[in-house]
Amino acid sequence: MREFVVYSRRGCHLCEEMLEVLEPLCRGRASLSVLDVDTRAEWAAAYGLYVPVLFVDGKEVSRYQLDRETVVSLLAAGTA
Repeated sequence: MREFVVYSRRGCHLCEEMLEVLEPLCRGRASLSVLDVDTRAEWAAAYGLYVPVLFVDGKEVSRYQLDRETVVSLLAAGTA
């Protein structure tokens, strides 16, 4: 099963929009974790200006806006 990780922050409307589309796509097909960049200094330094940032299986796939087409392709392919 694929591993999706979104680096996010509270109150971020772009983060909310990405998760709104991503959650139903992943349901039953991939694990989805949401990590708050403001809970760790290293996350804030790396991703704080770019949230939301989506990683799939450890590879960056999207920043700011969800690349839905890529996500659908990755889910269909089953591997990165």
